[in-house]
Amino acid sequence: MFSLIQRCRGGLRTHAILVKNSSTIAIGNGIGAILGFVYWSVAAHWLSPEVIGSASGLLSLMGFSGLLGDAGLGTLLTGEILRWPGRERGLISAAMIVALLLSLVVGAAILIVSERVFHVLTNQPLVNLYLVLGCGATGLSLVMDQAWLGMLESKLRMLRQLLFAILKLSFLVIATIWLSDMSAILGSWVAALLISVVTGELLMRRSDNSLFHCPDFELLSSLKSKVMNHYRLDMGIMAPSILLPYLVMVVLSPSANAVFTMLWMVLVVASIVPATLATVLFPAIQAEPHHYRNRMNLSLAISVAYSVAFGVFIFFFSTYILQVFNPIYAVIGDGYLRLLGFGLIGTAIKAHICAAARLNNRMRDASLSVFLAALFEFGSVVIGAHFAGLEGVAIGWMFATLAEAAVLLVVNPVYGPSVGSIELGMGRREG
Repeated sequence: MFSLIQRCRGGLRTHAILVKNSSTIAIGNGIGAILGFVYWSVAAHWLSPEVIGSASGLLSLMGFSGLLGDAGLGTLLTGEILRWPGRERGLISAAMIVALLLSLVVGAAILIVSERVFHVLTNQPLVNLYLVLGCGATGLSLVMDQAWLGMLESKLRMLRQLLFAILKLSFLVIATIWLSDMSAILGSWVAALLISVVTGELLMRRSDNSLFHCPDFELLSSLKSKVMNHYRLDMGIMAPSILLPYLVMVVLSPSANAVFTMLWMVLVVASIVPATLATVLFPAIQAEPHHYRNRMNLSLAISVAYSVAFGVFIFFFSTYILQVFNPIYAVIGDGYLRLLGFGLIGTAIKAHICAAARLNNRMRDASLSVFLAALFEFGSVVIGAHFAGLEGVAIGWMFATLAEAAVLLVVNPVYGPSVGSIELGMGRREG
C-alpha cells in the first residue's frame, strides 16, 4: 500500500502541470455545466418547446460566429505565448482585437444570411442586436480563455466561466417574469457573457496585469500560417458540436431541436473531460515535451473509457433525462436519441488526434482531413434527419464520428514520426 501511495505521489509530481490545469478547467467547466443544466431546466419549464428550440438554434449560430471570428487565434496563443517572452502581451492584445472585430463582422454577415436565405429573425431588431453583440463577445471570450490557458493561469478562466454561468441563470429567472419569447434566453445569455468578459480583465488588473497592451500586429502577422492551420483544425473539431442545434432547427423544427438540444447539452457537458484533457496536453507537453508518450497514453485511455461509459448511460436513460427538463420532451423524443452518446467516442479520439497534430507540427496535413470530417458529420446529420427525423440525426452523427475516428487514426496517428524528437519539433516554426 505504501509503495502504491508513493507511486501515485510520484506520478502527480511528474504530471503536475497537466493535473493542475486540467483539474482547474474541469472543476470550472463542471460547476458551470451543472448551472447550465439548471439554466435550461428553468427555461424548459417556463418557456415553450418552440421558443427553446429557436433560441438554442440562435445560440448555436452565435457560437459558430464566435468560432469563425476566433479564426484559430485562441489556439495559437495556447502554444505560442511561452515561445515569445517579452512580446507575449502584445501578441495577446493583437489577437483579441482581431478576434473581436472579425466576430462582429461575421455575426452581422450571418444575420443577413439567416434573414434572406432561411427567413429567420425577420423583423426582430432586439433579437438581432443580441445576436451581433453575442457574436462579438463570444469570439473575444474564446481568445481570452485560451490566452489564460497558454499562460497556465487556468484559475482565471475558471472564474470567468463560473461568473458567466451564475449571471445567465440569475438573469433568466428575472427575465422570465416579464418575457416568454426568445429575448429572455438571448438577453440573459449575452448580458452575462459581456459582464464576465469585462470582469475577467478586471481580475487581471487586480494583480497589476492586463490582457490589453500595445498590440503586436507584426508578430501576429508573422504567425499567420500557423493561425490558418489552427483555424482549420478548430473548425473541424468544434464546428459540428456548436452548429448542430441550428442545423436541426432548420432541417426539422424548433420543437424537435428543443428535444435535441437538451440531450446535446448533456453530451457537451460530458465532453468536458476528454476535451479538457486534450486541450491541456498542448501547453503541458510544450512545457515538458519529454513526457509526450506517457501523457498521451493516459489522456487517450481515460477519454475513450469514459466515452464508452457515457454512451451506455445515454442509451438507457435518455428518456428519463428528457423528463427532468419537461415531460413533453420525453414524448417528442420517444427514445429516438438514445444512440447519440456513443458519438462521444469518436469526438474524444478526434480531439487527441488534433492535439498530437499541433504538438508534432503536422497541423497542415491534419487540418484538411479533420475539416473534411466535419463536413461529413454535417452531411450525415442532414441525410439522417431527412430519412428518419430525430432518430436519423442520432444515428447519422454517431456513425459519422466513429467512422471519422477510425479513418483519422490511420491518416493522422497520435504518434507521428517526430515524436521521438519532440523537443526539436517544438522549436520548429511551421511555414
